[in-house]
Amino acid sequence: METRNNVTEAVVNSGKGKQKKGIFARIMLFFRQVIGELKKVVTPTRSELVNYFFVVLGFVVVVIAIVTALDFVFGQGSILLFTRQVEQ
Repeated sequence: METRNNVTEAVVNSGKGKQKKGIFARIMLFFRQVIGELKKVVTPTRSELVNYFFVVLGFVVVVIAIVTALDFVFGQGSILLFTRQVEQ
């Protein structure tokens, strides 16, 4: 009998010399694998979560600053380029 931790290993070995399973069996196998993988997920501690939050927040602020600076530079450049006074 398979344990839930060995579901992935059993699937790898099951494809050798066996007949193809039906659609519902494959769907159920998929969901069993998803549940098995989700059980391996480790949730972060509160301090890790706060740390990740500030890292992401800092990265977003830096990207916003870069996009704002580029927008300003290209906006000013287009204003200078397209509003040049024609000399007569």
